[in-house]
Amino acid sequence: MAINIQMPALSPTMEEGTLTKWLVKEGDSVSSGDLLAEIETDKATMEFEAVDEGVIGKILVAEGTDNVKVGTVIAVLVEEGEAVPSDAGAASAPKADAAPAKAEPASAPKPEPEVAKAASAPAAAASTGDRVTASPLARRIASQQGIDLAALSGSGPNGRIVKADLEGVKPGSTAPAKAAAPAAASAPAAAPAPAAPVAAQDFGIPHEVEKLSNMRKTIARRLTESKQQVPHIYLMVDVRLDALLKLRGELNKALESSGVKLSVNDMLIKALAKSLLIVPKCNVQFAGDNLLKFNRADISVAVSLPAGLITPIITDAGSKSISAISTAMKDLAGRAKEGKLKPEEFTGGTASLSNMGMMGIKQFEAVINPPQAMIMAIGAGEKRPYIVDDALGIATVMSATGSFDHRAIDGADGAELMKVFKELVEAPLGLVA
Repeated sequence: MAINIQMPALSPTMEEGTLTKWLVKEGDSVSSGDLLAEIETDKATMEFEAVDEGVIGKILVAEGTDNVKVGTVIAVLVEEGEAVPSDAGAASAPKADAAPAKAEPASAPKPEPEVAKAASAPAAAASTGDRVTASPLARRIASQQGIDLAALSGSGPNGRIVKADLEGVKPGSTAPAKAAAPAAASAPAAAPAPAAPVAAQDFGIPHEVEKLSNMRKTIARRLTESKQQVPHIYLMVDVRLDALLKLRGELNKALESSGVKLSVNDMLIKALAKSLLIVPKCNVQFAGDNLLKFNRADISVAVSLPAGLITPIITDAGSKSISAISTAMKDLAGRAKEGKLKPEEFTGGTASLSNMGMMGIKQFEAVINPPQAMIMAIGAGEKRPYIVDDALGIATVMSATGSFDHRAIDGADGAELMKVFKELVEAPLGLVA
């Protein structure tokens, strides 16, 4: 039986992608887990693995094709010796809109994507009868965690249950643990229509035209939406670094034999995470008529790539040691630059940290990374005249600027977070206690 291989959603925000390169050709035999193609998403270039076993009967989308919608059939998998059906891939490929939809009245709410998905799930399950279709990896995970696959709907080809469908499902349960959160998060008003493309005006100046990557397009769209929809409030403090630099030197000397070398950024990640736990009113997210309050601090850390910016996440940074944060950050940053991060490693986070101090930037105001409600911008540490023990002296000082979503965080609460952050950095033993 022929199986349609569809363009996967390799990140939660992915709607389309570029099929950068095929790693197989027609006639190749593949097994579950084999690499099929490299796909450029809105976040990075990622490898796409096979779910089923079979032979690549026909490739329908050539490598290098841009704007391939999620769900489009890109290839057909057949059994050994089976011919490719003449209509293979035609039925499942999404149709392009022939014309823009007519504007609806403002009072007519649009259906929620999650509701639509839930409504279609029974039909998908019914089409397979009593047999549950799932990948071998999904079956193994479900068996280990006691999850009933029959109660789940699959997002893989032909409704097949894959590993991603098990994320968020508690062991021994059949319902995702975060069932209510996505619905709440979808409450904010729809984003405004994108502006018309800017007309090229070269004024006769010699230039080159470089096509935007999917990552750069996503950065442009998300940050534009952030500045248009999120009311930013900025709070800045000067922080003395001398005690933190001294402690860092002592810790690095003690950790030298283990091959761990802490950076100032590692210690600032810990300071921000701990500050969010001390001031939980800032560890939140605006969700329309709801406010999501997080019980742990997952810190997204900005990492610059040739194609743009990505924010790998240090999960539960408040409870991790600084050495564990350092090890995790080096691993995440390295794999981010190689394009090998998993979606769950750069999607989510409760707050962000962006450090441009190593580039000599003294102070800046960062744009909030939606749907998060705050980001900390770190400037360069430099020698400055400073009042030390009621006397003018010289100290190493950096400027830290917090950007807060004023819909979710009041100015006084943001100020309290900045105060706690300053105190933790200036008395850093609290970071290792």
